[in-house]
Amino acid sequence: MKKSNKNLLISISVAAAISLGLSACMGESPKSAEKTSNETKKSELKKAIDGGVTYSVSNGKFGTYYVNEDAHSGKINFGRKPTKAEYKEWNSDVMANGEGLPEGEGSVEDGEEVYEAKCVMCHGDFGSGGGGYPSLAKGNAYELQKTLKNQRIKPDTDGPVRVFGTYWPMASTLWWYIKDAMPHPQTGSLSDDEVYALVAYILNINEFEIDGEEVDDEYVLNREKFLKIKMPNANGFEPNITGPDAPKNIRAYYSNPANFGAQKVKPAERCMHDCQEKTVKVVYIKNGGISDFHPPLSDKRDLPKEKKDNANFDAAKAYADNCAMCHESGAAPARGDKDGWSGILEKGLDNVYAAAIKGTQAGMPAKGGSSLSDNEFKTVVNYLVGKK
Repeated sequence: MKKSNKNLLISISVAAAISLGLSACMGESPKSAEKTSNETKKSELKKAIDGGVTYSVSNGKFGTYYVNEDAHSGKINFGRKPTKAEYKEWNSDVMANGEGLPEGEGSVEDGEEVYEAKCVMCHGDFGSGGGGYPSLAKGNAYELQKTLKNQRIKPDTDGPVRVFGTYWPMASTLWWYIKDAMPHPQTGSLSDDEVYALVAYILNINEFEIDGEEVDDEYVLNREKFLKIKMPNANGFEPNITGPDAPKNIRAYYSNPANFGAQKVKPAERCMHDCQEKTVKVVYIKNGGISDFHPPLSDKRDLPKEKKDNANFDAAKAYADNCAMCHESGAAPARGDKDGWSGILEKGLDNVYAAAIKGTQAGMPAKGGSSLSDNEFKTVVNYLVGKK
């Protein structure tokens, strides 16, 4: 979506200030730095993918910055060449043109069964989301795609709805992501047919049509039909990053500041303030801005008091509401699984508490996505691991 980003004006000035400051810190005056920059041949300058300029390393410097040239020629002594089997396993990307997409098929009905068995504990009923995991659907993708302009061109009450059906530009990303990264933490366990079935189910709950046919409860998705999927927001991004000329087109897009709401600063002139040309009329909010908030803003800075008395706290119910979805589905050690918890408890109960409260890199959200206090959640952990 095109955006007007006023912060870019600040960013340009800040970048200039940082560059000037670093030059001074390196024992080089602004004038000598400018001379070094001017000596760089224009033929050596190349636009980066985001429109910025890249410099070749010359006389131990990259533009005005010093470079450790020895690091560029150092030999890497770690790792090994992957085997053919490993390379084949890793080289599993699925492109928008169908490259890498295998043959297979799956029905919406089968996809719902797989979803209920392996996905619902994180993504909720009908892809509604919850517990820190994203929603997969909110209704008709074609209608909800229109909400992406909400709060941008008019003061809407509701914000934009960004889920797979409304926001993603390519369906191939969904197939690839499910195949390589889902279900967590049993990645790579789904067959190609199961992935097709899950994609069919997700298309169904987003109320998709493929080639004029509704993806209803009896729809069967295969490779041929998948390649006919047209996403509602396929052309909703700028710049266009698809096609063989994508890098060239992106460079051209970012070379024009007007495309992303930026303004050109004064050329060939170093400055620390008031660098912006008088090209934009600044409008200020009268009377200091909004003051009538509903509900009123609070000026309290104290944190809620921690509950210390857990005598009436129902740990079993809290476990069922917040934890059972993963711990009873095989995604994490279950309650009463002594073998599953033995290695974890070796780290000490305090460390188990800390990990459970803060969340883990393995995918558990902080406090299981609940709003329980630390003491309450420790009680849930005790209940889960069998401690009193």
